[in-house]
Amino acid sequence: MQRPLQGLTRKNIMREVVAGITLLAISVPLNIGYAQIAGLPATAGLYALIVPTIVYALMVSSRQVVASPDAAAAALVFSSLVGLGAAGENFAAMAAAQAILSGLMLAAFSFLKLGFLANFLSKPILIGFVGGLALEILVSQLAKMLGIRLDAAAEFFEKVAELFGALGSLNVFSLVISAASIGVLLIGRRLAPLIPWALVVLVAATAATVLWGLESKGVAVLGEVPAGPPQFALPMLDWSVWVALIPSALALTLVTVAEGLLVSRAYGEKHGYPVNPDQDLLAFGAANVAAGLSSSFAVGSSTSRSAAMDQAGSRTQVPSLVLAAGTLLLLLFGTALLAQIPSPAIGAVVAVAVFKLLGLMEFGDLWRQSRFEFAIGVVCFVGVLAFGPLGGLFLAFVLSLINLARRAANPATDVLQGSDDPQASLLDSAQPTTLTAPGVLVLRFAAPVFFANGTILADRITGSVHDAAGEVRALVLDAEAITDIDVTGAEALGGAKAWLAARGITLAYSRVRPELRQRLVHFGLMDPAQEYATNRAAVAALQVSPANTGDDVEETL
Repeated sequence: MQRPLQGLTRKNIMREVVAGITLLAISVPLNIGYAQIAGLPATAGLYALIVPTIVYALMVSSRQVVASPDAAAAALVFSSLVGLGAAGENFAAMAAAQAILSGLMLAAFSFLKLGFLANFLSKPILIGFVGGLALEILVSQLAKMLGIRLDAAAEFFEKVAELFGALGSLNVFSLVISAASIGVLLIGRRLAPLIPWALVVLVAATAATVLWGLESKGVAVLGEVPAGPPQFALPMLDWSVWVALIPSALALTLVTVAEGLLVSRAYGEKHGYPVNPDQDLLAFGAANVAAGLSSSFAVGSSTSRSAAMDQAGSRTQVPSLVLAAGTLLLLLFGTALLAQIPSPAIGAVVAVAVFKLLGLMEFGDLWRQSRFEFAIGVVCFVGVLAFGPLGGLFLAFVLSLINLARRAANPATDVLQGSDDPQASLLDSAQPTTLTAPGVLVLRFAAPVFFANGTILADRITGSVHDAAGEVRALVLDAEAITDIDVTGAEALGGAKAWLAARGITLAYSRVRPELRQRLVHFGLMDPAQEYATNRAAVAALQVSPANTGDDVEETL
C-alpha cells in the first residue's frame, strides 16, 4: 500500500492549498444540490466532504481523484429508497445504511480482487445508465428553477406530465433567477474557466434574494442548515431493511468501481505515477462506511472535480484535506450564510453540471461505431426512466450478456491457406472449399469451446469436410485461440472426432496451449489424435503419411 499524500513537496504545497480552496468553492454548492437530489438535507451533502473525504484522501493511491457524491449516485439513492417506501427520518437512515453496505462491498471487491466484475458494465451501459439518471435529474431541477413543486415519489413520466401541466403556475422571479444563473455559468466558464462560477452564482443570487425580499414573492430558499460537526451514529434499522438495500447498494458499488478505477488509471497514466486498483477500492469502501456512519450518503469518484483539480495543477490529495477543513469551518461558523440561498439558483448549478451527463455526444459515437451497442445504451437509458435505475441497469446488463453470448457462440472459423514456401507460416484464411494441402484441411477456431459454441465447432468441422474440393484424409484443428474447453464443448468435439474416424479421417491438433492440452487429455480427446507444434509441421507430416502418428515437430511460427 502506498503512503498517504504521494507527490507532496515543499515546492508545490502552496499550489495544492490554493487548489483546495478552489475545490471548496466548487464542492459546497454542488453537494448541497446533490443532497437535495437524493432527498436529503443539505447537511448530508456537506458531511460527505469531511470525514469520508479525509479517509479517502489518506488511503487512496491516486493522487488526483476526488471522492464525493455525484449527481448519478444521488439520483440512484433517491429512486431506490423511494422504491422501498422510505420516508421521513427513516429515509436518511436508509441512505446512510446504503452507503455502509456499498462500502463493505467495495472492501470485499478489494480483498477478493473482484474489480473485474465492473467490466460487465460496458461503456454503452454506463452511458445509458448515467444519461437516464441525468435526464431524471434535469426534470426535477427544471421544476425547481421554475418554482413548481412536483410529487417526489412520482415516476419519471408522471413528473414530466405534472411539470407541463403546472407551467401556468410557474414563479416568474424563480425563472429570472434560473435564467440569469445559467447565463452566468455558461458564459463565465467560457471566458474565465478558473473562476468558481457556481459559488459566484449562489452568492449573487442569495444577495439578490435578501435585498429584494424574493422569498416573500414565492422564491423557495434552502432554509436553516443546522450548525455543528457531522453526527456519528449507526443507522438503527430492522435487518429486513438492510437486506432490501443490498441490490441498490450493489448497483452503487458497480458504478463506483467502473468509473472510479477508470478515472484513477487515466490520471495515473497521464502524469506517470503508479496506482493500485485494490487500494483505491479499499479507499472508496472506507469512505462510504465513513459516510454512512457520519449521517451522509454514498460517495464515488467525481469526474468533474477531479478534472478541475488537474486543470488547477494539483498532483496530490492535499486539496481534499483543505476541502474537508473548509467545510468543517463552514458548518461550525457559517451555516447562517446558507439559509437564504434560493432553490432556483441551486437547480441551475446542478442542471448545468449534469447536462453533459446526458451523453449526447457519446450516443452519437456509439451510433457510428456499433448500432447494436447503441441499442443497448438506448435500452438502458429508456429502462432507467421507465423502470427505475435498478430495472434499467438490470435490463441492459442482460442485453450485454446476450450480446456476449451471441459473439462467443459465433466465433470466426477459417480454413487456412497452404503455401509452397517451407518457411511460411500457415496462418492466412482461404476459401471454405479450399484444401490447405492435398488431403489435409487446417481449420482455425477462434474462441474457447464451451456450451454455447461446442455444436458450432462440430458443425464447422463436418461442414468443412463436406464442402472441401477434394478428398480429406486429415483435419488439423488449429487450437492457438482455444483457451479452454468445458464438458459440453468436449462432448461436441468428441462427437465430431468420432464422425471423422468413421470416415477414415485423422483428427490432429496444432499450436495447443499447455492448459488446453491437459483439458483435452482429461476428456480423452488427445488419444490417438495427433499433436503438432505448428500448422506447417502438421501439414508436412500428414502429407507424407496420413497414418503417421505425428511426432511433434519443434519449430515456431
